[in-house]
Amino acid sequence: MLSSEHACALPTNHDKSSDWSWIPGVECRRIAAWILWWLGYPDQARQQSHEAITLAQERAHPHSLAWALFYAALLHCLCRKGQAAQERAEATIALARQQEVPGMLARRTILRGWVLAEEGQRAEGIVQMRQGLAALQAAGLGLLRPLFLVLLAEVCGHMGQADEGLSILDEARALAQKHGARYYEAELHRVRGELLLMRAMEPHAEAEACFQHALEVARRQQAKSLELRAAMSLSRLWQRQGKRDEARQPLAEVYGWFAEGFDTADLQEAKVLLEDLS
Repeated sequence: MLSSEHACALPTNHDKSSDWSWIPGVECRRIAAWILWWLGYPDQARQQSHEAITLAQERAHPHSLAWALFYAALLHCLCRKGQAAQERAEATIALARQQEVPGMLARRTILRGWVLAEEGQRAEGIVQMRQGLAALQAAGLGLLRPLFLVLLAEVCGHMGQADEGLSILDEARALAQKHGARYYEAELHRVRGELLLMRAMEPHAEAEACFQHALEVARRQQAKSLELRAAMSLSRLWQRQGKRDEARQPLAEVYGWFAEGFDTADLQEAKVLLEDLS
């Protein structure tokens, strides 16, 4: 079951105007896809997302379709499928302009920047992500800003900009606390731990504490997808410290829980890591 803490923290469309109409079936499927990924059901999440898009297309409802496509792009981002995320993000633009969806172009710019970074064009990716974030802030739209900031911080880490990434995470944490946006809290702590490791000559206790905290938050929220990521980060740290038995235990536990989504990057990486620890 989805914990009450997690359910209350999930994003909804607070940016909506009362003048816009919505197809309930599209909204339910779109939100269900978001929740299912968090709970550890990526295949079911993608199926619900596909159904949301299909229903919006069948009803010829551009506004609902724009949001269904955007959240599909975000879902593919979470699944780390860059090309699919880019395709969905691009498909939202004409619809968003037609329907005058506030901030949709900025959101698309952020996701496009993330895709570029994933493809190795990290400097350009960071520029576009910052441009999109600035546009959202100027429009007063903060719905997904904590999540986008965590994504940006992680990209900065890949560029070797650990201090910049940590500064961005401080902003993300402040926003999450201010608005009660706790849906990405576990990932915030995990990425912080990874960035701390980049600044030290050797792994240290503060990074380990971040990974442990990320695990605790993910377990409390029943967010299996984020628990898997936190377990991988902790297992890699312990592996480097020579604690092979300790490293295997938390990862094997959460990996063994999954029954689908084995084509996703996180589960594939977890499998390889477990094999290395065997």
